[in-house]
Amino acid sequence: MSIDRIAVVGGGTMGNGIAHVVAQHGKTVRLVDLSPDVLERAIETISRNLERQVKKGSIDAAEKEATLGRIETETDLAAGAVDVDLIVEAVPEKPELKYSIFETLDDAAGPDTILASNTSSISITEIAARTRRPEKVIGMHFMNPVPVMELVEVIRGLATSDETTRATVDLARALGKTPVEVNDFPGFVSNRVLMPMINEAVTALMEGVAEVEAIDTVMKLGMNHPMGPLKLADLIGLDTCLNILEVLHRELGDDRYRPSPLLRKYVAAGWLGRKSGRGFYSYDRP
Repeated sequence: MSIDRIAVVGGGTMGNGIAHVVAQHGKTVRLVDLSPDVLERAIETISRNLERQVKKGSIDAAEKEATLGRIETETDLAAGAVDVDLIVEAVPEKPELKYSIFETLDDAAGPDTILASNTSSISITEIAARTRRPEKVIGMHFMNPVPVMELVEVIRGLATSDETTRATVDLARALGKTPVEVNDFPGFVSNRVLMPMINEAVTALMEGVAEVEAIDTVMKLGMNHPMGPLKLADLIGLDTCLNILEVLHRELGDDRYRPSPLLRKYVAAGWLGRKSGRGFYSYDRP
C-alpha cells in the first residue's frame, strides 16, 4: 500500500513536527487544526526549523521552499480527512478528545484510509472501538522533537491488521525513522519506563533531596543521559507528563505511577515548561 497523501490533526508541537518531517520526505501533507492562529504559528515554526537546517547545511534553500510548498492547512476536521491515504492524530493526551476526533475521522475519511494516533499512553484498542474500521487503526508514536528524534513506536490494537501494520512501518522508514513494534499496554514502552523516572525526579525535588540542576546533573553525568529528567519534562510539557501519568495510574492501578503533588501544583499554576516560558527552569520566551 502506497502512502503519499497524509493529514495531520493538531497544529501543536507534535503535529507541526510530524508535518515538517512528512513534507520534507516528499509527501503531501494537510495540517488540520480548528484554530487559524495555531496553524499560522505551526507554519512559522516549520519554516524557522527548516531555516535552521539550511544554516547547518543539511538542506538548501530550494528544498526548504519545496517542503513548505507541500504543506496545506485546513480548519475543518471532516474536510481535512478527505482524499488522504493516512491520518495522524496529534492532539493533547485526553481520551475523550481523541475518541471524538476518531469518530469524526471515521465518518469523513475514505474506507481505505488508515487512522493513526500519536498517543503516548492511551489504548489503541479503545480508540479503534470508536470507529467502524478497527483493523485500520494503529498507534504511530513519534518522539519530540520530531525532526530530530529517530524512534517511532508502532502500536497494534487488538484488531489492527497485518496490512495496516506493514504500511505504517514502511511509512515510518520512508520518513527516515526507526519503527519499533510494541503491544497495546498503557504507556507502551517509552512512557511506561520514562514517566516513573520523571515523576521520581519531581518527588525528589519536592522532598528537598537536591535542587533542580543537581538532580539533572546526576542523571546526565552519572547515568549518561543526554538531558536530565526535569529539563526533559519541561521539553515534553508538564501537562503532558501529568496526563500520561494519570492514564498509567488509572489503567494499571499501581501507585508507582501516581503523579507527584509538585507536578500537579506546577500544572495548576500554568508552569508547563518551555511552551509556557516556565517549568522547572525559566525560559526567555514561550
